[in-house]
Amino acid sequence: IAEIGYYGYPSIFLVSMIWNSTVIYLIPGFWVYYPLGSVFFPPLLGLAGGAGAAVGELTSYVVGYSGRGIVRRWKLYTRVEGWLKKWGFIVIFGFNLVPFFPFDLVGMAAGALRYPLWKFYLACLVGRSLAYGFVAMAGAGWIQFPAWLPLPALNPPQ
Repeated sequence: IAEIGYYGYPSIFLVSMIWNSTVIYLIPGFWVYYPLGSVFFPPLLGLAGGAGAAVGELTSYVVGYSGRGIVRRWKLYTRVEGWLKKWGFIVIFGFNLVPFFPFDLVGMAAGALRYPLWKFYLACLVGRSLAYGFVAMAGAGWIQFPAWLPLPALNPPQ
């Protein structure tokens, strides 16, 4: 964390871009923003990480765009395709807020459907920036979770 702190927000952007550029293989990078929230300004941390994540997610979009025939054979694709046709931006935005869902499937479906690239990028940017910023704010102690939530590890020590 100290090394990342030395290089600042550009390193957060780059690391987030690399983490999110993997297709299907998940690299657990979401919760790294929790300890970084105490080192960096959480809203800017969320924006830097979200921008990198949005660029990294373009790889799944390109895979779907170029491998349209292969992607369409997957059972889950038809479900995601229906969601994207009906609610496009909201689906992409929403799945970017959820850290445990393999977003690459949504990105591939968006590419295969030829969803507008700028809308895809914008939805990824906004969704991931909010998600990373929220985790960073929790790490900085700006957000306290109620005791009844099963997330006691997210509350920083007093």
